[in-house]
Amino acid sequence: MAVLELRHLRYLLAVAEHGHFTRAAEELHISQPTLSQQIKQLERTLGVQLLDRTGRTVRLTDAGAVYTDHARRALRDLAAAERAVHDVQSLSRGHLRLGATPTFTAYLIGPLTAELHTRHPGISLTLTEMTQDRIEAALLADDLDLGIAFAGPHPPGITATSLFTETLSLVTGTPRPRTTPGPLPVHTLQDEQLALLSDDFATRSHIDAYFTRHRTAPRIAVEANSIQALTEIVRRAPLATVLPDAITHDHPHLTPVPLDPPLPSRTVTLLHRDGAYRSAATRAFTELTHDLVRTRGYTPPQSHHEPAPTQQRITA
Repeated sequence: MAVLELRHLRYLLAVAEHGHFTRAAEELHISQPTLSQQIKQLERTLGVQLLDRTGRTVRLTDAGAVYTDHARRALRDLAAAERAVHDVQSLSRGHLRLGATPTFTAYLIGPLTAELHTRHPGISLTLTEMTQDRIEAALLADDLDLGIAFAGPHPPGITATSLFTETLSLVTGTPRPRTTPGPLPVHTLQDEQLALLSDDFATRSHIDAYFTRHRTAPRIAVEANSIQALTEIVRRAPLATVLPDAITHDHPHLTPVPLDPPLPSRTVTLLHRDGAYRSAATRAFTELTHDLVRTRGYTPPQSHHEPAPTQQRITA
């Protein structure tokens, strides 16, 4: 009887993903006949047909669908086992895979990376900026160790630990003369020209919902898909924007203007997969993240139990 090897699982998963032997073979850097032979060998070993080859594309049989589900989990667990074996408790070396939604790269990721390098220079970091739903999917697939995003709802298998409360304000490039003290009434923005994040950001959905709730429709003069672009635009043009207060703390040329009623706050969380192996690097990063949040004076979470908002989530 042929011996089942890990490559057989990887070959099957590649064919299942591409639905095509040729494309899967190209990805695996082997010939198409070799790949086909190896899959047939796997089917003979198991005594079942895993792939339906009769259509225009190759599809999993019912048995193949069940088997690939277990194969993915087996390969994921083996990869976690390898990381656990090579994990160094002294933190003289290690690796961390972190996902973050785009807003946080503007004010949080830089200080976190600097602190990680200062405390543990032997730990390397792979940072990926992605949408919150992709972060959660990557955590469940064991493609990430940690994620930084907003409070739920989260899919089963994801645990969120509250870090701080993110508040937002109207932001201008230079202080503007005010006729009355205190927060700016939201209805006065009716004739204001704003530069905002584009509507593929969840933060934009958050802002739009606020304006809709208070029956205010400012003119959106500029839309941008970059925080950096917004800060430069507002600094140089007579436009206002809406940004997290933490960003204005790091940019002295930006002036936050509180609104009445205030923009709704959001809870920032650290995400991980339930039951995932927590390497020394993961534990160290978790600890320094909580330390940095405290030392930078971010607003503490409103409660230990995160809310479950129903607002649309796209990026951040």
